[in-house]
Amino acid sequence: YECLKCKRVFEIRQRISEPALTKCDVCGGDVRRLLSAAPFILKGGGWYVTDYPSESRKKALQSEKSSGTTADKPADKPADKPADKPAAKPAEKPAAKSDSTTTASSPAAPAPKSD
Repeated sequence: YECLKCKRVFEIRQRISEPALTKCDVCGGDVRRLLSAAPFILKGGGWYVTDYPSESRKKALQSEKSSGTTADKPADKPADKPADKPAAKPAEKPAAKSDSTTTASSPAAPAPKSD
């Protein structure tokens, strides 16, 4: 607030919806409300607490992963074997590509019509 009579500037924290002061408490003159930006206040746990897991949560996640990997190990072995087979297939694929390019280089002729 600013007193229009004594030019004193003072601050009172109140909601914007609260009724404004009308008189200066020092000189009794009329006052007007000065508005400024709201302060930046961090209350509660804050973003860091909610965005990053705590140490206890990290340990729980690690234990879940370790218990999950032991159960998944039998499933991993069959998955490894098919992975070896596709490794051999890419060697065959370039040969198939070269065959397809040779067949693609000769234009297809329409089949002869037999009446």
